[in-house]
Amino acid sequence: QVQLAESGGGLVQAGGSLRLSCAASGRTFSSYSAAWFRQAPGKEREAVADISRVGVITYADSVKGRFTITRDNAKSTVSLQMNSLKPEDTAVYYCAAGRQLGGGYTYWGQGTQVTVSS
Repeated sequence: QVQLAESGGGLVQAGGSLRLSCAASGRTFSSYSAAWFRQAPGKEREAVADISRVGVITYADSVKGRFTITRDNAKSTVSLQMNSLKPEDTAVYYCAAGRQLGGGYTYWGQGTQVTVSS
């Protein structure tokens, strides 16, 4: 089992920055791929960025050039640096770990709210 806990959400003006962190506990975090997802009100959850066990990274087109995902296996953390935030980035952001063959993830955090005001 892996437990995930997000932090760092909040309210920011458009153009501002936030850094989300996800702390993992339990089994060896370095064995798992990790990702950030988000879900805005009335919309489906979408993948924002993911990072494999060996550091291969992919981003959603909507955040390329603005968001950066990193992981620190020694500290069992994965972070999401969000710059040039837009109102449409407003959502609950979730950390996930353990990508499955079908593309889903096994472990999920509780989520942290990010609100970007215009």
